[in-house]
Amino acid sequence: MNNWLKANGIHLAIIGFFVIICFVYFSPVLQGKAPAQSDVIQAKATAKEIMDYKAKDGKGPLWTNQMFGGMPAYQIWVQHPLNGATYVISFIKAIFPDPVDAVLLYLVGAYLLFCVLRVNPWLAAAGAIAFAFTSYNFIIIAAGHSNKALAIAFCAPIIAGVILTLRGKYWLGGSLTALFLALEIRANHIQMTYYLMIALLIFIGIEVYHAVKEKKTAAFGKALSFLAVAMVLAFMVNAGKLWTTYEYGKESNRGKSNLTTDKAEEKNGLSKEYAYGWSQGVGESFTFLIPNLYGGPTSIDELVKPESHTYKALQGITGGDPTQAIQQLAGQVGLQQYWGEKPGTSGPYYFGAIICFLFVFGLLIVRSRIKWWILSTTILFMLLSFGRNFPMISDLFFEYFPMYNKFRAVESILALVGLMVPVLAVLAIKEAQEGTYDQKTLVKKLTIAAGITGGFSLLVAIMPTAFFSFTAENHPQMIQALTQMLENNSGIAQNIASALVSDRADIARADALRSLLFIVIGYGLVWAFLNKKLNVQTAVILLGVAIMVDMWQVDRRYLNNSNFASKSDVNNHFQPRDVDTFIMADKDPDYRVLDLSISTFQDASASQFHKTVGGYHAAKLKRYQELIDNQFSKSINQDVLDMLNTKYLITQDPKNGSYKMQRNPTAAGHAWIVQNIQFAKDADEEMKAISSFDPKKEAIVDIRYKSLIDTRSVGADPTAFIKLDSYHPDHLVYSYSAPRDIIAVFSEIYYDKGWNMYVDGELKPYFRADYVLRAAQLKAGNHKVEFKFEPVSYYMGEKISLAGSILLLAGLGFAFYSESKQKKKAA
Repeated sequence: MNNWLKANGIHLAIIGFFVIICFVYFSPVLQGKAPAQSDVIQAKATAKEIMDYKAKDGKGPLWTNQMFGGMPAYQIWVQHPLNGATYVISFIKAIFPDPVDAVLLYLVGAYLLFCVLRVNPWLAAAGAIAFAFTSYNFIIIAAGHSNKALAIAFCAPIIAGVILTLRGKYWLGGSLTALFLALEIRANHIQMTYYLMIALLIFIGIEVYHAVKEKKTAAFGKALSFLAVAMVLAFMVNAGKLWTTYEYGKESNRGKSNLTTDKAEEKNGLSKEYAYGWSQGVGESFTFLIPNLYGGPTSIDELVKPESHTYKALQGITGGDPTQAIQQLAGQVGLQQYWGEKPGTSGPYYFGAIICFLFVFGLLIVRSRIKWWILSTTILFMLLSFGRNFPMISDLFFEYFPMYNKFRAVESILALVGLMVPVLAVLAIKEAQEGTYDQKTLVKKLTIAAGITGGFSLLVAIMPTAFFSFTAENHPQMIQALTQMLENNSGIAQNIASALVSDRADIARADALRSLLFIVIGYGLVWAFLNKKLNVQTAVILLGVAIMVDMWQVDRRYLNNSNFASKSDVNNHFQPRDVDTFIMADKDPDYRVLDLSISTFQDASASQFHKTVGGYHAAKLKRYQELIDNQFSKSINQDVLDMLNTKYLITQDPKNGSYKMQRNPTAAGHAWIVQNIQFAKDADEEMKAISSFDPKKEAIVDIRYKSLIDTRSVGADPTAFIKLDSYHPDHLVYSYSAPRDIIAVFSEIYYDKGWNMYVDGELKPYFRADYVLRAAQLKAGNHKVEFKFEPVSYYMGEKISLAGSILLLAGLGFAFYSESKQKKKAA
């Protein structure tokens, strides 16, 4: 034990240091506070019904009716009790509070990668800090993208496992790859995993070339076999998660279109416009070096300062404090300090001035072929991040690369660049340490790297407008709108616009000088150890401190103590209004609400209190999205509201802001018996038919289901009825009485990948009606009907997960046993 502690003492000390800096940065968690993350707060609202039933039953349901009429719980919150990765992540979260857990995983995962790259521990720690504190990694935490943060954190250790395997550490590397890939997949952010796989494909491609060139194909083939097994194991561990996601994905708005009449509707995957909505501006890539070059976040924080040009320009017009005027102009004409290509942003991608300088240094001196992987991946990912701003490469991937068109916000691929850049920067210092170059050559190339990065920063600081316009794409429209607001006084409008441009230039100038200062510090420290003015360890520690100060200061702009609130405030963020309280008094267990006081199809707040027609989720059912686009986007279709059993509507008076509740007397109820069936030849005809129909009297049914219906023996009878007897999100029980066979329509969303219908305990077929609902032909008499959500993909997937978890645990045990045995032999 003592020998183990002695051998690993420095690693334990560094991990201890990581824990300390995490708690220092997030000191409010020590006071019992929690981050007030907008996406997490929204997610809690979407998961309200799931969590309520979990508290009641001890397990969460696999279906929820809380938003969009109903959808599987897979992409909201679901238990995977037989998935070993679930317990690893739960263990970490039980020890470290949010968001300490995510940042600590950033740090430890990157540290492992640097150690595998045989980097000095203190330099590895500096590199881990550089990656972990990349601004995007903190911005997503502030927004509440917890799953994305975890997925990014596991990227580095996966790469470490792959490298170990390719080095011949087959069992250790393969088992670690399987473990971290299993955790990566369990984090449930497929987009980040997908981007990592592209990066690894490039890496493997380069390794294939060198294996063939060096005639080492046998060893490479063996390593590849272990990696293939590792991937299979990781997939097995997450079989329940992957199978359900794959199955649901085909039915979601990532899947194929059902309609042909909508020319804008994509046949498969997301629309290009939606996917490219958040594309990195080409020029915005310079924020890697100068954070606020493009104004920072979509904000007016710098504009409302008394020293700002905009403040002074408007002060002359208002005659007093112009803060309110600036706020109004921000909302009305887009008066913002951010001037980039995105619709809005929480902040830039900043990799650190010192790290960017060292990255360029690495391009000049690193000889390892890993440099070419980093460079090629960085260039490709930057090109892909540009999306609509440089579509040539993005369009090729969008049209032809498998699954690429399933993901939105293409700029987020830069999260992987945020890992690539620090790796090469650290490898540059490692190369300089190892003495493969003479001191004169190193100093020369160091000076060139400093000249490129520092020189650019200096030029921006001296004459920012020589290189950048500091005007947004809508600048002319903003001036025009200002002119109209100022009673056609174009002179004042131009003065305000010019003041805004001056403020943006000043923001860029300040950060350019800041970056220049850190480049000078970084250059001085590296120069000092190259010229033996400082020993390597001292220089590396000081360099790590400088990197941390640089990144820390920028991160505090986007995630600081003001982002935290008491846990009670976070948990009770949404408070019921009088209209909510009134509606919740209705004891009916299953009805829907349409809240028109909010952006109802982009806001989950109403789901905190009601089962809603709207909600917010990035992957809703495709058919429901098509229903929204065709029946709600231009005007509200009352017939569709009725068939969705929408009992209440909430509106807000635009004049006084008061909320009103309106009861819908024509809501169709939980289930009803229809008189007629109208068959539609396809989805287009079905959608057209529900645009105007009486859902209580007729059902619109796709002709593909005609074989399930005997229209000769069905009909409505005044004495027939059907009613809901008991409600559970994934188990609905009805009873009915009918003197003859009937067609019943259920106001529940159709999803045949798990919902089974039983009549008196016997499995029976059902079909889709009214584009999104369930319907069935039921035999005459008094009977009990049950709908149970029993997805094979989940239950069978969980069994596969258990087998995979056992195999992974056995593999890890054998790997560490073998390593220990080899070390004893070597000793």
